[in-house]
Amino acid sequence: MQNPEDRLIEILKGNGIDFLSTLPCDRIKFLLERIKKEFNHIPLTREEEGVGISAGIALAGKRPAMFVQSSGIGNMINALLSLTGFYELPLAIFISQRGIYREGIAAQFPMGQRLPKILSGAGIAYSTISTPDDLDLIERKLPAVFKQNRIHAFLLSPAVFEGICDTAMPVPPACPVRGRDASEDKKRQPPKFTRYELLKLIASQLDSRIVVCNLGIPSKELFAIHHQPSNFYMLGSMGMATPIGLGISLSTDKEVVVIDGDGSILMNPGTLATAAHFNPSNLTILAVDNSSYGSTGEQPTLTGSCVDLELLARGFGIGHVVRASGKKQLIDAIKRPVNGLKFIHAPALPGNAKVPNIPLHHLEVKREVMEFIKS
Repeated sequence: MQNPEDRLIEILKGNGIDFLSTLPCDRIKFLLERIKKEFNHIPLTREEEGVGISAGIALAGKRPAMFVQSSGIGNMINALLSLTGFYELPLAIFISQRGIYREGIAAQFPMGQRLPKILSGAGIAYSTISTPDDLDLIERKLPAVFKQNRIHAFLLSPAVFEGICDTAMPVPPACPVRGRDASEDKKRQPPKFTRYELLKLIASQLDSRIVVCNLGIPSKELFAIHHQPSNFYMLGSMGMATPIGLGISLSTDKEVVVIDGDGSILMNPGTLATAAHFNPSNLTILAVDNSSYGSTGEQPTLTGSCVDLELLARGFGIGHVVRASGKKQLIDAIKRPVNGLKFIHAPALPGNAKVPNIPLHHLEVKREVMEFIKS
């Protein structure tokens, strides 16, 4: 029997797909790695961005497709209806449907399970791909997407690609950032610690502070290292760590620390402008930058090739920005009092620690944080 990855790639090539835009998902990470090598690949920072890029590709007479996770469909609906659908442009969307098969993350259930009704309500046609044999349905449905200029979503169950293994995911290369003299990179200290090691170094500085931690493995690592009732562990909603921390900081006098990541910040960078506008003195954003989507398979982010988060933060108007990669630098940066918002760019080595899942119900996490804020 043909490997499901091989079969799907064969179908895509057979239908003349010109460009594939993707955001990572752990359940199809090896498939996405294959796609990067075999197609014109566009790495995205947010799903809605991919809708716009795909519209431009279609306007140029080419054939676009997207691979996204079900949790990101909510970011696409308006653009799909007011742009792709409104202008009758073709777009094939392949959705890794979470929350339906051996799902270990409860935050994936609401969107994943309701997705068919959401698509139906939006008037977007879809097909459910539950087994490898269902891939034939893609072959039958895909030609009409481009012949009739329509949107069609293919809901890919994780069961289709279960058991597929590959070599280890590649480590993102260290690249000088375009737009800055390469000699500046040589003056900077390179990353010394993984995210887990970095969190261990700063753990004591988080005592009695409200800590909003980025979703997935970062939250699990923080729980294993330094659990406290004031820690808000994110289980879903990528890109929302800094917005949540900003909202808390504007609502309390207590110190707030956001532990965010490069992939998360790139997904919702405009929040840095909003944070700079309010400039709360009780908010610190610790941007752990390992140039990879650590929770979904170590796919590289664009901070490894062209984005400097330090310059990004300054460009959005944050006045107190520091780059810190060594132990003393990190601790001094967190402890240093400033009059206004503080942004710490912390380069890190890629990699995840093997830590267990957080044994707390998400409503218990919410209750403990709310009680701490009130206290």
